Amino acid sequence: MIHNKKQSFFESFFSLLAPVTCVACGNNLLKHEKMFCTSCLYNLPRTNFHQTKENAVQQIFWGRVQIEEASSYFFFQKKSVFQNIIHQLKYHGNRDVGLIVGQLYAKELKEAHYFLDVDYVVPVPLHPKRLHERGYNQSEYFAKGLAEIFKLPSISDNLQRNIYTQTQTQKNKESRWENVKNAFTLKNTEQFANKHILLVDDVLTTGATLEACATAILLAENAKVSIATIALAQGI
Repeated sequence: MIHNKKQSFFESFFSLLAPVTCVACGNNLLKHEKMFCTSCLYNLPRTNFHQTKENAVQQIFWGRVQIEEASSYFFFQKKSVFQNIIHQLKYHGNRDVGLIVGQLYAKELKEAHYFLDVDYVVPVPLHPKRLHERGYNQSEYFAKGLAEIFKLPSISDNLQRNIYTQTQTQKNKESRWENVKNAFTLKNTEQFANKHILLVDDVLTTGATLEACATAILLAENAKVSIATIALAQGI
C-alpha cells in the first residue's frame, strides 16, 4: 500500500515536469488517460463501417480483388486534429500509437462479429530499404494491437515487398497502381493456404497497395483476405 502511494506520488510529480500529452489535440493527459484524452477519444471521427456489409471500404475493391470484409477505424482529413494520430505513428516514431489504436479498434471489431473467423493478422510490409530509413513499420504496430485483442498471431515475415517504390502520397489512382503492382510476394504460400488473413495498413486512399498485397496473398490455395485500416482518407 505504501509502495503504491509512493509510486503514485512520483508518477504525478514527474508528469508535472514532463506532462504526457494527447497524440491528437496535444492537451495534457489526466492520470487515467492513455494516449488519447477523453474528449478526443469520444470525438474520434469513426466510420462504423465494421457494422455494415458492403460499406464504402468494401466497395473500393469491388471488381478489383476478392475481399471478404473491409473496414477503416476513422476518417482521415488533412489539417484536422486527428491527422496528428497518423503523423505521430508514421513520422514521429510513436509506435505505441499503433498498438493502442489497434487494441481500441479490435474491441469494436469483435462486437461486430464479421472478423471473428480470421486466422492471422498481417501488416502491409515495407521494402527493407524503406524499413531501414524509417526504423520500423508503422502498420506492424497496428497489427500487433489488433492481434493482441483477437488473440491471434501477427505474421510480418511472409508477405514481402520486393520492389522499392516511390511514395504514393502525390500520385493519382492509376499511378499508384502502376507503382505497386507485382511489388509483393509470399515467401511461403503454404503458410497462408486455407487461412483467412486480416490485412492491415495505416491509411486507405485508393486501395492500390492493399489490392496488390491481397492479390499476392490470394495465390495461396483457398486463402481469404479481409482488410482493416486505421483511417480512410477523405479529400486527398
